[in-house]
This record gives sequence, structure tokens and C-alpha cells, in this order.
Amino acid sequence: MPSYHVAREVEILASPQRVYEVLADYRTWKTWSPWLISEPEALVTVSDDPSSVGSQYAWKGNVTGEGELQHQKLVPAKRIEDELRFLKPFKSTCPVAFELQPKGDGTLLTWTMDGNLPWFLFWMVPMMRTLLGMDFQRGLNMLKEWIETGSIQSKIKVHGVETSGPVRMAGISGTCDIYEIGSALDKAFSEAQAEFRRYNLATDGKMISVYTDFRFKKQEFDFIGGFVIPESVEVPSSSKLQVWKTPACKSFRVEHIGSYRHLGNGWSVANQLVRFKKLKQPRTGTYEIYQTTPPETPEAELSTDIILPLK
Repeated sequence: MPSYHVAREVEILASPQRVYEVLADYRTWKTWSPWLISEPEALVTVSDDPSSVGSQYAWKGNVTGEGELQHQKLVPAKRIEDELRFLKPFKSTCPVAFELQPKGDGTLLTWTMDGNLPWFLFWMVPMMRTLLGMDFQRGLNMLKEWIETGSIQSKIKVHGVETSGPVRMAGISGTCDIYEIGSALDKAFSEAQAEFRRYNLATDGKMISVYTDFRFKKQEFDFIGGFVIPESVEVPSSSKLQVWKTPACKSFRVEHIGSYRHLGNGWSVANQLVRFKKLKQPRTGTYEIYQTTPPETPEAELSTDIILPLK
């Protein structure tokens, strides 16, 4: 059967014992789960004793499917081994593990999973490896923030299908690994600002990031980071700026409120719901518009619109 391995890690400023206590307690999973954020109303049941060998965490939802997780081996402050059983949309059993190692004043936490797909879904292996890796990283980032601060600066508002655009923007294009998108966009915005100043172009339009392509096997994005501009603004051909535009069209909009560190949550929700609703997307590029930006807006209140154009 086609198989895949996923491993992601994060450093948490807390002792291995503290991290272990949170992870071993299935009651905490609803707080930082990277999947429930797309369907918070999904039915979740947890064993009465949620932190011992044999304890179970089960979920059932329309978007998230159905499955259960069970503790197989617990080594306090060191390792947790679970068995993950998917029941819907297809049956599959996977070993899952959390490895905890002391690092400086904190803990290096590694989350791994080995999975299999039915033979006829062999073509999905690169996609599963990439998407699950992104899910694991989102979950680890939320777990880290919750343990360190007691809260997670990430909320989702689903606005659904509506008309968006037209949009015209100019910015700096680039390619980067999916886990380096934050730093790559910071650099693109800085270079775009410099080009706008150089050619006396106003930067009072909203900041925008456009994603023109995503390659699962290479796990990389093609993007443009810059500013929304009106149709009347002429961008000099001698500049480094690339112009991108899209006409008014139907789209699926999800609003993310909170830190840019968790924007992946908004993208995950948008993409899952579009697939679940069987909506069709053209190959014109998806984008996010930053309705508010720091330092004027506190990090917990930052509003970002995630737009997926539809056919």
C-alpha cells in the first residue's frame, strides 16, 4: 500500500513534564486541534480518564470526517505513542508519536505519523505528506502559544460565497518553501515599499499577498507581495514591480482574526470548506488582503481576508 511519513517539530518554553501533561490529557485537544478549527461544532468525545493508556479521543463531523485516537504508551516527560484510526471518509490505522526532549529552558517537541493509503489513491501520497505536515505545524504552533501564554490568537469567521474584486495590485514576486512564507513575504513587502517610493507611487492601498501557484511535491509557493493600486496608476516597466489583477467574481471568503503566525488556520478552513461544498476554482490565483496591520492594530485584533476565487 502507498505509505507516507510526516514529522514536524516546535520549541516550547516550558518543561518536558508540563508539555507532556498537556499532550497526554485528551481534554486539551479541542483547544489546539488543527482540524477542529474548520468544524468547531463537530462531535468530540473523550474518555472519563483522558490521560492513561487506553484512553480515547473520538471525533465525528461532516467536514472533518470520523475517527478516534487512543493512547498506546505513555512515558512521562519523554514520549507518547498513540494509534490513530480513521473511519471516514475511508478506513485507515496509523501510529502517531510525540517525542519530548529538553532543550535549553524548554522542550523540543516532535510530532510524527506513519500512514498508508488504499492502493488506488497512490497519487495522493505527496499531497497527504504536504497537507498533514502543514496541519501538524499549525497544531504545534497553537499548542506552543497556548502553553506559553494561556491563549491562542486565532479566530475564524466564515463569510462564504460572495462577490469580490475587481482587484489590481503591484508587488514583488518570489518562490519559497511553505514554511518560510512569513519571512519571504516580509522581504517582498520591504522591497515593494522601496520600489513604490523610488517611483513616487502611493502605498496607501491595502497590503495584499497573491499566491499564483502551489507545488505539492516540492512544497513551495509562487507569490507576489505588495499593495492594492487603482486601475489609473501606471507602473513603470523599469521597476521590479509585477502587476497582478483579477476581475470582479464570485469567491469564497474567510476572515482570520489574530496573529499572522496562525494565518494557515484561515487557509485550511477556506480550502476544506471549498472542497466539502464541491465548489470549483479557476487557476487565477488566491489572495489575502490585510484589512488591518500592525502597529496600529493589536496583534490579537488583526483582520485578514482570505479570498478563493470561484468559477
